[in-house]
Amino acid sequence: MEKVNQTSSVSEFILLGLSSRPEDQVPLFILFLIIYVVTVTGNLLIILAICSDPQLQTPMYFFLRFLSFTDICFTTTIIPTMLANFLSEKTISYAGCLTQMYFIYALGNTDSFLLAVMAFDRYVAICDPFYYVTTMSHRRCVLLVSFSCSFTHLHSLLHTLLLNHLTFCDSNVIHHFLCDLSPLMKLSCSSTFVNEIVIITEGPVVLVTPFLFITFSYIRILIAVLKIPSAAGKRKAFSTCGSHLTVVTLFYGSIFYVYLQPLSTYTVKDYIATIVYTVLSSMLNPFIYSLRNKDLKQGLRKLIGKRKFEVAPS
Repeated sequence: MEKVNQTSSVSEFILLGLSSRPEDQVPLFILFLIIYVVTVTGNLLIILAICSDPQLQTPMYFFLRFLSFTDICFTTTIIPTMLANFLSEKTISYAGCLTQMYFIYALGNTDSFLLAVMAFDRYVAICDPFYYVTTMSHRRCVLLVSFSCSFTHLHSLLHTLLLNHLTFCDSNVIHHFLCDLSPLMKLSCSSTFVNEIVIITEGPVVLVTPFLFITFSYIRILIAVLKIPSAAGKRKAFSTCGSHLTVVTLFYGSIFYVYLQPLSTYTVKDYIATIVYTVLSSMLNPFIYSLRNKDLKQGLRKLIGKRKFEVAPS
């Protein structure tokens, strides 16, 4: 009878969140509500500016539009649950937890693949400009985005199905603010050998391959830019890559810190790094791209000016 109780499955998990102190809950709720509103508004403005401006109908902005859409979905997967837990019981159903984990991995890796695709776009634009129009045709752009979305969803589905086969015993307390793979595997009372083998073998391929692709693209870009004789030409070439490099550094710096370490060393100290790549990077992306990009800034001005004109009294 004792053995049956030990292997009984849990129906819900408790997310401890960022703080268990009651006095912290309202300030945290306000902080993350502001972050969520800023993230959704900023990324939505980027999408609307790109869609409404004919000058922004290029492959680079086509990919940026999908990156902004993915960031909205990614943040929506995480922050609303956090907000609910700040003001109520910190519980999430078993199905809800696995669903959240599925979308976190699917959308997070979609971000990663889209950043790699954007690096390829910059590589072709700078290193092979004469063939840019044919290489980055609309059909090819659609195929690249489709692959980025579909492959990452299959990757996430694999880990979610493997996790669903695990048995969870009496302990259902997750020392995290979201349903992540490592904390959930720690709670399992059944063998996680298969899960760990898949994480060690398949996980780095999905995580590291886009980063290596980005690195290779920028090495080729750097070599090409250094060959440009004029300083103005070099500045112009680097300016088209500055925003993307900033986003890549922010995103991959935090994600490698969290995931390229053994499961046993995963502690609450990883909270900050997790917040950076799940929440802050999605919020900062619109600012990084708009502040460093003249065409996008102009597109945003046109969009805001058009809205002001529409609401102005006649």
